[in-house]
Amino acid sequence: MFESGIVAFLWLIMRILVAVYVCVLILVVIFQARLLYFPERRLIATPGEVDLPFEEVHFWTQDGVILSGWFIEAEKPRGVVLFCHGNAGNISHRLDSIAIFHRLGLSTFIFDYRGYGESQGSISEEGAYQDVEAAWSYLVKIRETAPDEIIVFGRSLGGAVASHLAKNHNPKGLIIESSFTSVPDLAADLYPFIPVRFLLRIKYETVKNLKFVNCPVLIVHSRDDDIIPFTHGRRLFDAAMPPKEFLEISGSHNEGFVASGRYYVAGLNAFIAKLVGEL
Repeated sequence: MFESGIVAFLWLIMRILVAVYVCVLILVVIFQARLLYFPERRLIATPGEVDLPFEEVHFWTQDGVILSGWFIEAEKPRGVVLFCHGNAGNISHRLDSIAIFHRLGLSTFIFDYRGYGESQGSISEEGAYQDVEAAWSYLVKIRETAPDEIIVFGRSLGGAVASHLAKNHNPKGLIIESSFTSVPDLAADLYPFIPVRFLLRIKYETVKNLKFVNCPVLIVHSRDDDIIPFTHGRRLFDAAMPPKEFLEISGSHNEGFVASGRYYVAGLNAFIAKLVGEL
């Protein structure tokens, strides 16, 4: 009698654990977008607050969404950076990077994906791809910027967006910083106990995009990255077609470019100098 009670109790525990596990799987399927995107609507600052003159820009996507961005022009620019930011915040949280590109003699066009900052709509993977295409079109058609003057830059999630654009166009160069090979790959690293590869609709397959990118590529990643493992950066580098370079920085996922200071800036400058024919 005692033994049968223990067996019944253990079966009950197993059923509860299975039910909890199934609930977790269902939540992953339903709320995966909320687990990936963390947009903020309020702009906390502008380039003007760090003494950078800028132009507010609004432009349309092909599916009729109005997006918002800033164009920060450099004096005698070496090129134009098309800046694709990460999954959290908005353009106002990227002033440090904008300032770095400005010191490097580059104009910068940074925009918010739909659902971020002052951009209309709601973010999705397909929407992000349409957004970056609209940003490219704005630079090329409205500002009449030649494609071979545009350097596409993407950090974290923005690396996937930037690589998707670069495989379809011919920019001067592509810089991918602190990014992942794909969302399923990253999720599998972070949650090995969940069959995420079979559950995720959101892909962002950076590593596959890079196989079709024909411009020079710079991959930047830190061994200290606390969100996206360093191995993702190395796999991206391996997938990219030559000419390609790898810049290893130090520091956390969100602070690596700041923590690496002059080393990071020098690495960017060396790559840019080759792109524009200075070396």
